[in-house]
Amino acid sequence: MSETSELRKRAAEANASNEHDTTKGKYMTFKSGNEYFGLKIQYVNEIIQFQAITAIPETEDYIKGLINLRGKVIPVIDVRLRFKQQPFEYNDRTCIIVINVKSTVVGLIVEKIAEVVEIKDENILPPPSIGRMDRAQQKYVYGIGKVGDSVKLLLDPDKLLNDEDLSVAEQANDMILDEE
Repeated sequence: MSETSELRKRAAEANASNEHDTTKGKYMTFKSGNEYFGLKIQYVNEIIQFQAITAIPETEDYIKGLINLRGKVIPVIDVRLRFKQQPFEYNDRTCIIVINVKSTVVGLIVEKIAEVVEIKDENILPPPSIGRMDRAQQKYVYGIGKVGDSVKLLLDPDKLLNDEDLSVAEQANDMILDEE
């Protein structure tokens, strides 16, 4: 797990600085299915090991439930299920990327963290309007980042979470405030 620890350290260092320039063009990349995705590092709070999840009844299947992160309850979403991919068995490489979207903290369950990469604006192309990319994935992808000989599908976290997801997250956050 030293590779994951190193990535956590890099993400924390990138977030430690409030200067916008240090995070500009930096993306946390992760694997889901056969694809590699990227999230702007400015959305990433931290990366944590997979932990016990408390299920929430009557929610979408991709909303796996709630976790307690240092006293704060946050909802977690399985990215593969969100993209309508086949579920996978969680293992020691499975991580939760804790992101902040619209002032709401949410955890994203991913198969494996890849790396933090820098992608310059000129290396970001719009997503193809036709092709084999699954339509469910395509609506969350705002661009395709060229990194060396590979490409990363760049996600828009605002679109990744719909209003229902945000209301589940807000309810979880409200529960915390009521307890304090």
